[in-house]
Amino acid sequence: MDTSYSSNLYFGKKLSGQPFYTVSGRIYCEDDFLYSGVHPSPEVCSSCGYLIKDTVLQAHGRSFHPSCFRCVICRQSLEGLPFTVDTDNRVYCVSDYHKIQAPRCAACRMPILPTEGCTESIRVVSFNSNYHVECFENDVNFI
Repeated sequence: MDTSYSSNLYFGKKLSGQPFYTVSGRIYCEDDFLYSGVHPSPEVCSSCGYLIKDTVLQAHGRSFHPSCFRCVICRQSLEGLPFTVDTDNRVYCVSDYHKIQAPRCAACRMPILPTEGCTESIRVVSFNSNYHVECFENDVNFI
């Protein structure tokens, strides 16, 4: 970005005090620079749909403003944090993903979640039903 141009007007726009760009000897205000084709196609945020003029956060082939990269459930910012996506490419924090996508225990109806500090859950599957280990031991009668 060049801010040293001394003219106050260029193509009818006042540039004094505004950011502008020079490319191949031509001067562009910021909007014209972004939309004129002289600049590589600007990134559009996959969340809000607005142009990304500063830092681009890319995840799973999509671009986001860092402030827009959030869990669809709790709206927590996921910049720099572990995250996962579902089959519809919705972004989740790991905790909410497990709560939403985890299998439910046939005995207590609660989600079967990984224990704290783990990424995998342990479950018992019996007759096409899922159980917490504790619930299976207490609920199933083999007699």
